[in-house]
Amino acid sequence: MSSLELKDVNKRYGEAHIIHDVNLKIEAGEFCVFVGPSGCGKSTLLRMIAGLEDISSGSLAIGGEPMNDVDPAKRGVAMVFQSYALYPHMTVRENMGFGLRFDKTPKEEITRRVNEAADVLELDGLLDRKPKALSGGQRQRVAIGRAIVRKPNVFLFDEPLSNLDAELRVNMRVEIARLHQELGTTIIYVTHDQVEAMTLADKIVVLRAGCIEQVGAPLTLYDDPDNLFIAGFIGSPKMNFLEATVQAVTSQRVTLHLDGVEATPFTMELKGALPAEGDKLTVGVRPEFLSPEGSVQLKLTTDIVEHLGGESYIYARTQTGQRIVMKLADARQFKTGEAIVAAFDEEKAFLFDAAGMRLR
Repeated sequence: MSSLELKDVNKRYGEAHIIHDVNLKIEAGEFCVFVGPSGCGKSTLLRMIAGLEDISSGSLAIGGEPMNDVDPAKRGVAMVFQSYALYPHMTVRENMGFGLRFDKTPKEEITRRVNEAADVLELDGLLDRKPKALSGGQRQRVAIGRAIVRKPNVFLFDEPLSNLDAELRVNMRVEIARLHQELGTTIIYVTHDQVEAMTLADKIVVLRAGCIEQVGAPLTLYDDPDNLFIAGFIGSPKMNFLEATVQAVTSQRVTLHLDGVEATPFTMELKGALPAEGDKLTVGVRPEFLSPEGSVQLKLTTDIVEHLGGESYIYARTQTGQRIVMKLADARQFKTGEAIVAAFDEEKAFLFDAAGMRLR
């Protein structure tokens, strides 16, 4: 396993600037997830690491060695794509060992590596089958096994679970987490699914429009987002946002009134820079922090109540029609169209300025 470092990395296609001054250090053995909306540049950045895309400017090092001009096959990386890309006329054994045969690895070594990978991925009984006789999850495991046998320093995964149904996605997510624990190899994983990012990663890199918005452990990004985008992107269902006006500023305490919502003013304590009286801010509250009781109470009207068994989602609206989502362990008492109270405590709320940056 190897560490990986990107310094001032940019990608341009003519006049189109796709990746902007990316600086990132990934430690050896770390599971790092690139996450962000479609078109944010996460797959492009992964392909630059793999050598499938040139770096327009900046530097890439793997294990401390410069890699900008190194051939992809010699970078010590192995990539697993969204498409399984298995040869239909070959067996599982032949598919997994194909790259090694292409590199003229001795037959005995190929057999040993394929058997080891098959054991790790629980493919032992499937080695003589062809891809058409496998399920989607089994095919993805074969694609991962083809990468494992190369014994790379860094694994690169480009949305490997996107083609699987919901149940298989969960199962494969567990398999990939277990695989990382067993192999201890550095993994960089691209996904647009923030649930995958939260459950798999040691470190999450959130990208937007080719820029890194924030880097941190999953719960750090959940508990302490830097801006409005991170706050809304990390967490499911997404955070509720309410417009507010500053009524008063005293020492490090700010008194706020929620705009367009029937609610009493409330006070939040800040440690850093303070807004001015009259400033327009955004208050963020996660659905799981809303309940029928709390110090700040909002009067709402329910639209939809979803019962999922162990938890329920209540979709409600304010007097001005703004949508609010509550997440409760049990919401059997709530009915569509009725007036309800959704409340939260000030210390559970987040505050953002007009530019979307967090006020702490």
